[in-house]
Amino acid sequence: MSELWSDMGPQLWPAFWMTIQLTFWSAIGSLILGVVLAGMKVSPVPVMRWFATAYVNIVRNTPLTLIVLICSMGLYQQLGLALAKEGPDFIASNNFRLAVLGFILYTSTFVCETLRAGFNTVPIGQAEAARSIGLGFTQTFGTIVLPQALRAVIAPMGSVLIALTKNTTIASVIGVAEASLLMKEELENYSAEILAIFAIIAAGFMIITLLEGAAFGWAAKRWTVKR
Repeated sequence: MSELWSDMGPQLWPAFWMTIQLTFWSAIGSLILGVVLAGMKVSPVPVMRWFATAYVNIVRNTPLTLIVLICSMGLYQQLGLALAKEGPDFIASNNFRLAVLGFILYTSTFVCETLRAGFNTVPIGQAEAARSIGLGFTQTFGTIVLPQALRAVIAPMGSVLIALTKNTTIASVIGVAEASLLMKEELENYSAEILAIFAIIAAGFMIITLLEGAAFGWAAKRWTVKR
C-alpha cells in the first residue's frame, strides 16, 4: 500500500486538476450552447424549432463515448481539424479541447431541456405583456424569460454539472490525462491493490461532486424565485 501511495499520490492532484478543468470549460460551453438551443426550441421560427428539437433528440440519445470519439477520430484524424497550435504539447492540448467539445455538444442538450422546464415556471402573462409594449422575441427571451428560468432551475443545473463531472472520465478514451486514466494506469501496475485504487479515485470524485452539490444547493436557496 505504501508503494502504491508513493507512486500514485503525487499524480492525484494533476489528474483531478485535469478533471476540474474539463468540467469547468465544458460547463461554460454547455451553458452557452444550451441557452441557444433552448431559445431556438421556443422560437417563433419553425426551422429553428425543428433544428433544435432534432439536435437534442439525436445527440442526447447518442452514447457520449461515441461523440468524443467522433470529435477525435472524425474531426481531427479524418478532417484534419486541430484545436491547438503545433508544439511540444500539441497532442495533449488538442485532445483536451476535442474532449471539451464533445462534452459541450452532449451536455448542452441536457441544459436545454432543463431550461425549457424552467420556462414553464415563468407566467405567460409576462411574455404577453412584453410583446404588448413592442418588445421582440429576442428582447423578451433575453431580458424577461431567461433570467427567471435560470433562477428557477439552479438546483437541476447542479445535477447536470455533477453528471458532467462524472462523465469527464470518458475523456480517457482519447488519452486525456484525467483521473480515470490515472486509475487505469495504476490498476495495470498494482493489480493487487484494486480496491484501494478504486477507493482513492472514488473519494476524489466524491469530494468534487459534494462541493458542487453544496454550492448549487446554497445558490438555489439564495436565488431561486419564490412563487
